[in-house]
Amino acid sequence: MDQKSSVIWTNLRLAEPELDLFRAETKDHQLIIAAAGPHVLAENAGDPQLAAATIVFGQPSPEDLLKSKNLRWLHVSSAGYTRYDRKDLFDHFSTNKIAFTNSSSVFSEPCAEHALAVLLAETRQLYPSYLDELHKREWQQNERRAAASLLSEQTILIAGFGSIGQRLAEFLKPFGSRIIGVRRRPRPSPGVSVLGLDDVKTALPEADHVMNFLPENSETIHFFDKDKFSRCRPGACYYSLGRGTTTDQNALIVALKSGQLRAAYLDVTDPEPLPPDHPLWFAPNCYITPHSSGGHHNESLRLTKHFLANLRRFENGEPLIDRII
Repeated sequence: MDQKSSVIWTNLRLAEPELDLFRAETKDHQLIIAAAGPHVLAENAGDPQLAAATIVFGQPSPEDLLKSKNLRWLHVSSAGYTRYDRKDLFDHFSTNKIAFTNSSSVFSEPCAEHALAVLLAETRQLYPSYLDELHKREWQQNERRAAASLLSEQTILIAGFGSIGQRLAEFLKPFGSRIIGVRRRPRPSPGVSVLGLDDVKTALPEADHVMNFLPENSETIHFFDKDKFSRCRPGACYYSLGRGTTTDQNALIVALKSGQLRAAYLDVTDPEPLPPDHPLWFAPNCYITPHSSGGHHNESLRLTKHFLANLRRFENGEPLIDRII
């Protein structure tokens, strides 16, 4: 099939300006616009129209992908791809020479900025100071000055040292922090000690801050559990910005209540949304944001432009950006 004349299926929720751009840049292709889910992580119902697609952009049903006979390229509108990380799908992609890309380039910057923001908020004691003033109306100057720290004197462990973790490491270099990266397949990175997942236990006692960007897969469910929290340096801080299922939340609550962990900053939880009566809301020094770290006001525009740039590459037979398979 001619790659320059394809059937493109998308269920990405786009506002009119982005949709106009999308239509203009894909005018040489047949476009199928399907219903979008309530949010990017929601399970989407199957769509029989996908069977005709050669290119898919968004968050399709994995079962529809398995049944597809025409698919040549899948581009997901997220950095994570948990629902597609399946042997049957990967075998299907490999056997049928289907390219698979994600949108990690779109989200590495905002997620890394969010991580840096909460890290600085913790080291400078911004959240505790704000809560002191809001609820107690107390001037806790001596206590907050004594509890604050400098990033130049801190060790930061980044579990899930992919595009987001590496971007955070770049942000941290001017501060002079010591950085330990942890990933499934270690490879050298300038100024960072990179370890494998099995080595994280030996590194945890050295870390003042533990950043969790791990994706969800069979190796990472409850990766941070009672054992790993017990190995953390007493008073360390924990940050979770990857997937909520990678944290044993009951063990986290125990670690916070005991003081083993000084604070936790969670942008992801299990489940999402977190129910109003969930124990995490009441855990001491636990600060929760609603899976917003990847958000930015022109997110849809950047997602659209990222896909369109890859579409040009696909049409011209050039290497695709953010390729997984």
